[in-house]
Amino acid sequence: MFGRAAPPGSGDLSDIGEDRPLLTLPAPGLSLGAITATNAALLKSGAPITAMNCVRKHVSAIKGGRLAVACAPASVTTLAISDVPGDDLATIASGPTVADPSTFAEAQAIVENYDIDLPRAVQKYLTNAIDETPKPGDPRLATARISLIATARQSLEAAAAYTKSQGLTPIILGDDIEGDAREVAQRQAKLIHDMAPGGLLLSGGETTVTVRSTGRGGRNTEFLLALALCLEEMGSDADSVFALAGDTDGIDGTEDNAGAYLERGTLARARAKGVDPAQALQGNNAYEVFAAAGDLVTTGPTHTNVNDFRVILKL
Repeated sequence: MFGRAAPPGSGDLSDIGEDRPLLTLPAPGLSLGAITATNAALLKSGAPITAMNCVRKHVSAIKGGRLAVACAPASVTTLAISDVPGDDLATIASGPTVADPSTFAEAQAIVENYDIDLPRAVQKYLTNAIDETPKPGDPRLATARISLIATARQSLEAAAAYTKSQGLTPIILGDDIEGDAREVAQRQAKLIHDMAPGGLLLSGGETTVTVRSTGRGGRNTEFLLALALCLEEMGSDADSVFALAGDTDGIDGTEDNAGAYLERGTLARARAKGVDPAQALQGNNAYEVFAAAGDLVTTGPTHTNVNDFRVILKL
């Protein structure tokens, strides 16, 4: 759904231009600005995608099965490309045509647990808990059907098949890996450090970043910088490990790159340009490290999304 057409009751959409997605319909009484601010706060919170989408569903008039309810009793068929860990149908795009098992109470608990600073109107709406999302078994969803046509697992299996044909030994760690990007990087650094040459780790899913500063970067560059520093600290041969991490939609967080890659001399080149990688990691400034090293991966929007793609190779 693109263009300028706006659904009735959607609030002020005057700032939306051409080629901007419009699958957003604020709940009654909420403005588009309030929803935009809510989304920004969620992305900075460090909450996993399932938690973020729980909140999104409960401040929307179209997500969490509400689109299918609006279409009932007409038949609705959804073809979905999964961009969430585990391919949970209720989480993909916040499940506009799928029953929602989550509740207002869960959404409120997520806001409290992650100390998310929401606009006052949004917080009030969640507290009032009016008009719960349709739940499994709701007869209004009886004519709604959904099929997965692309998943993260398929991308990892294709990569594994190709690398195996090149004489490498791929291991798929999973397509549903979540958690803090730095912590995931530490675990994978240890795995690749202990592997024999020719070993290759593949993983998908969606890590998170708890934003502590105003630096530039997304979850994939943060993962990759943390990986590089962990390997360096463990004494791994800097020339033996190569890695790439990127978001398959072409945008890592809010930056203009899909991700970055790690190769011989990445950290050294950044340091030669006056960028301290360790300090950059602490300041959520991984983008600057890979920009200085010349190792950003910039594809532009790919117009599809099967979540993050990470590969680590040991030669």
